[in-house]
Amino acid sequence: MAKNQTISTDDILLVLCNSMKSVLSSATGQPINYSSMVQKIHKTCLKPDIGCFVLFDGGFSGLVILNFSAASAMEIYTNYMTNMGLPESDLATSHTADDVSDVMGELMNQMVGDFTSVIGHELHTSITQNQPKMLTINKQVVLSIDTNLDRPQARRVAFTTSKNNIFYLELAMDKIEFIKLPNFEEREAFDADSILEQEKNKILNTESAPTSILKSELDLFDELGI
Repeated sequence: MAKNQTISTDDILLVLCNSMKSVLSSATGQPINYSSMVQKIHKTCLKPDIGCFVLFDGGFSGLVILNFSAASAMEIYTNYMTNMGLPESDLATSHTADDVSDVMGELMNQMVGDFTSVIGHELHTSITQNQPKMLTINKQVVLSIDTNLDRPQARRVAFTTSKNNIFYLELAMDKIEFIKLPNFEEREAFDADSILEQEKNKILNTESAPTSILKSELDLFDELGI
């Protein structure tokens, strides 16, 4: 008999780290890396200068925390905004600015959203996230998860920006194992952009369709930015 593959808490942490790296690198246009050494910790904390957290629930529950120094937050914020085409002269100059918190919250929402999507695809389970919360703080704050966890585990991973500024990811969740059975079937990854592009090409290649219909369909794609 084939040996079943077991997916543990640390495997799920790796998925989260890769989502963080992928989304931040793409959004800022700069490399973001994480340490290959993971710390086992006893409790999760929000730490200065900017702490943000989000809860997820569903197939399993947990808490994700990101702790940024002022330097790492400002570097990521500046790179993200300039990568979007904004001049540096129009950007906030302090990590306490509302604009910085808004951007960091949006990036965390994207990162955890990517994580939940990958988990749903690879583990055939569903988890949902709440809206990320951001705090600009000057003292450490301890957070506990308001949910039933029988055997909670916590991990901390250090991330590094292109300018060697460091920020930290903390994950707390129940000790969990997913066992991949021999009849497990991999799902095909869903790519919305690819599907929309295929539909657009079908419309362009449809010679028999009335011109008015083709124009209205293509106008819709233009409005969606496709």
